[in-house]
Amino acid sequence: MKKNILTYEGLKKYEDELQDLKVVKRKEVAQKIKEAREQGDLSENAEYDAAKDEQRDIEARIEELEKILKNVEVVVEDEADLDRVSIGCKVKILDVEFDEELEYKIVGSTEADSLAGKISNESPVGNALLGARIGDTVEVEAPQGGVLEYKVLAIDRSKETLIKSTF
Repeated sequence: MKKNILTYEGLKKYEDELQDLKVVKRKEVAQKIKEAREQGDLSENAEYDAAKDEQRDIEARIEELEKILKNVEVVVEDEADLDRVSIGCKVKILDVEFDEELEYKIVGSTEADSLAGKISNESPVGNALLGARIGDTVEVEAPQGGVLEYKVLAIDRSKETLIKSTF
């Protein structure tokens, strides 16, 4: 079974969500079901159907989170080697073609969220950046064909510690 790679931040997020679903959301939906039952005939009761659907969604998410957390490997970001890009690092890169600086945090696929600047170690860009050093240029096969080039400008553990390029 594949390991789910998470940062401590991701682990805490999933543990908190699981706790909330089990303790708060289950009780809320149980109360909704109880109230809907008290209205009588369940065959045409939209509130009952909606509450049962919500209950099914909550239980599915609980099962999914438990599966993720059961087989997790936590990356200790504070121990990340800042000489090379690795999971848990923030990396500032230059898109060579568009002369645009981008900043990403490399995370496991479970935690990836491109809108939040978190890219998976399994994504084409994330995978290409793994192991790269400051000053290195990596090439990524573009889905529509062609090659994208990114130059590593900085590797960062957190906002306080940034190692910048001297190139």
